[in-house]
Amino acid sequence: MEWIDLRSDTVTQPTPAMREAMANAEVGDDVYDEDPTVNQLQELAAHMTGKEAALFVPTGTMGNLASILAHCQRGDEVMLGKRSHIYLFEAGGISALGGIHSCQLPNQPDGSLLLSDLEAGIRDDDPHEPVTRLICLENTHNRCGGTFQTPAYMKQVSEFAHARGLRVHLDGARLFNSSIAQGMDVKEITRHVDSLTFCLSKGLSAPVGSLICGTRDFIRRAYRQRKILGGAMRQAGIVAAAGIVALETMVNRLAEDHARARRLADGLRGNRGLILDTPTPATNMVFASLAESVSMSAQEAAKKLNALGVKVGAVSERGFRMVTHCWIDDGMVDAAVAAFDEALTVPVNA
Repeated sequence: MEWIDLRSDTVTQPTPAMREAMANAEVGDDVYDEDPTVNQLQELAAHMTGKEAALFVPTGTMGNLASILAHCQRGDEVMLGKRSHIYLFEAGGISALGGIHSCQLPNQPDGSLLLSDLEAGIRDDDPHEPVTRLICLENTHNRCGGTFQTPAYMKQVSEFAHARGLRVHLDGARLFNSSIAQGMDVKEITRHVDSLTFCLSKGLSAPVGSLICGTRDFIRRAYRQRKILGGAMRQAGIVAAAGIVALETMVNRLAEDHARARRLADGLRGNRGLILDTPTPATNMVFASLAESVSMSAQEAAKKLNALGVKVGAVSERGFRMVTHCWIDDGMVDAAVAAFDEALTVPVNA
């Protein structure tokens, strides 16, 4: 069976060009700063995001954790969204390993944080309270439907933070989806933040890795945190080579994933058993919920879809997330729509 895997863009596999680059990569010991391919990837990432330097890490979770540890001391506080990936899906690492407190603020439907909520969240200079040190944003925003934040918003939050002596870190796991959706250079989004991470192993289709980007001094501190977290690698150029190909060849084609997400949403809109959470996807994610007329749970529906060759993410008792990527073509989108029609047959008089 040929699977139609819409669970995430993390299921992508390296392209033939990536595999060739990996096989032929020039490598050295990266801990000694002697892997030329890793160095090339880091220089490319820094250039593309408009930052002074970059650091290659194994995962996005490690990238965010090392960044926050580099910004904060034990007992400091980070302000972030209640629906952010750092808060929901990174195992509480900032608290468990960094002793860093989190102030969780409500995300708006587009994933943004209100300046008024940020203002109210800043702690007074009181020895009874943690010290507010950092604001974390997410762009695109996963659990808010793959929505993106505009450069104007990024500038607004950064100016707010800097005026109060705070720093801003951007979880940009799908940063290039945001830039492509807005039709702009990624530097327009990143120019105001103090640090950022982005993933190579999602829509960009590399097998592993993320980049941390920021000032040289910040990257020096993040480098130390990467070592503490066990993320220092040796001949990592083998996987870095795939990352270079990803950045050089896979960014512009993300527009195809966005188009297919809209095609998927258009097809599912006619299913009487589904309600689209966002009528028009902002990027490559489609979120939908079961209509009241459907008695089964999302998990049960996902099992029926699985039997039909379609894998989707059941993200709540009644909700699904579907993510398009370079391994999903138009025919697969149409087949997924047909599978939903078969799995969620609703009586006409329901």
